[in-house]
Order: sequence, then structure tokens, then C-alpha cells
Amino acid sequence: MSTEIPAVQLQVSPEEWQARVNLAAAYRLVALYGWDDLIFTHISARVPGSEHHFLINPYGMMFEEITASSLVKVDMQGQKVMPSDYQINPAGFTIHSAIHASREDAQCVMHTHSLNGVAVSAQKNGLLPVSQQSSIVMSALAYHDYEGIALRDDEKPRLVQDLGDRMFLMLRNHGLLTVGGSPADAFLAMYLFESACMIQVRAQSGGGELIHVSEQVQADNRMLAQMVLRGMGGALAWPGLLRKLDRKNPGYAE
Repeated sequence: MSTEIPAVQLQVSPEEWQARVNLAAAYRLVALYGWDDLIFTHISARVPGSEHHFLINPYGMMFEEITASSLVKVDMQGQKVMPSDYQINPAGFTIHSAIHASREDAQCVMHTHSLNGVAVSAQKNGLLPVSQQSSIVMSALAYHDYEGIALRDDEKPRLVQDLGDRMFLMLRNHGLLTVGGSPADAFLAMYLFESACMIQVRAQSGGGELIHVSEQVQADNRMLAQMVLRGMGGALAWPGLLRKLDRKNPGYAE
């Protein structure tokens, strides 16, 4: 199928267009950092001003190809509300619709199958407090047990309950998920999550005894985590990330 997509900027509000641009950038940044899994994971963003519509990737396009115009707008039943030649990933719809419907603050939901993330998700003890990054993530981390490919509606309540009000969710034997107030915030959270997993895998591969961050320091880091993750962190890093993307893979804002 051709990846030539008609421009939709004049068909949507300025606020929706900006959300599309930022979401498309997030997709390309995930590809740039090597966290993508061909076409099989997903990032979604709520359409500004709407409680029932969100944007998600066209199923079949590589993350590095996605543009603001190519994103598919769907409702909470998974029905397209704007024309698109593409369908959406059913598993992506199940996971993302559950979270968008239950969390008003979930403006963006990011899910990856990165090798480091899946490796740590398969470990019985999950993420370990062996780095500054992990201590920040663990301040807002939840776990959800693997129930198979996420296609069943009856998994939604358990997924939502396990996530609660947390920002990070480790999907056991599956991958990583972050929730943010914007694509910038969700991306920054995923950067920390992925970094924590990568550091853990590398530290374990060294074969030596690991030093755990003390419980007191972990507690002290919780306040820092709130400042970094729910404050200015995403907004500060995002312009630089977009400049990086403009150098490496421009065209997302089309």
C-alpha cells in the first residue's frame, strides 16, 4: 500500500493539528532511538477538546514513516471518525482505549516492545533499584501480568486497576507503557524507563553483585521524580528532541 497520505491540516482544528504533529514526532523519535518493533506497538494521543476521540498509528506503516496527516482518528469503540485507507492495530486499541477512557490525565499513552524492556519484564523481581533512573521510575511504577495478546475487552478493567494513577506500567513478559499529559511527557517517561531497563540488563550481564539504591534515597528521589516527570521535564527536553528529529528524519509535520 502506498504511504502517500492526503494532508488533513485544513480539516482539523489548530489544536488537533498540533497534537498530530507532536504525536507523529513521538513515533519517529521512538524509531530513532530503536525502541520500535516493526509495526507492532503504538502511541496514542487524545484529540484536544474531545473525551471520546484519540489518534493512533495507521497499522502497516513503520514508525519512521508516520506523519501528522497519516494518524488515524478513532472513537472509544475503535471506529474511524475520519477517512483513512489504514486500519488500526486491534491490540493497540484495546490497551489505549482502556486507559484513555479511565484516566482524564492520560493525554498520551506510549507502549513499546523494546528488547531491554521485555527482558526486564520477564524477570520475577522486575525493575531493580540499581540506578538513579530506576529509582525515579519505581516511584510511579505498576505491573500487569501477561494475559496473552491484548485483544479481549475483559482484560481492560484489570489493566486499568493495575495501572491505577501511576505513570509507568511494566507489562509482564510483554513490554513497557507510559502515560503522560502530552507526547513530550510520555516520551521522557519512556526514555527513563528504557534507560533503567538497559542499565539493569547491562549491570546483570557483568556478573558482579549489584548495589541497590537504599530505601531512604529512593524515598528522597520521589519528590525529584514528581518535579522531573510531572513538571517541566518533558517541555524542556521536547524542543531539543524536535530539532534532533529535524536533522535526522524530517517530514513528520506533513
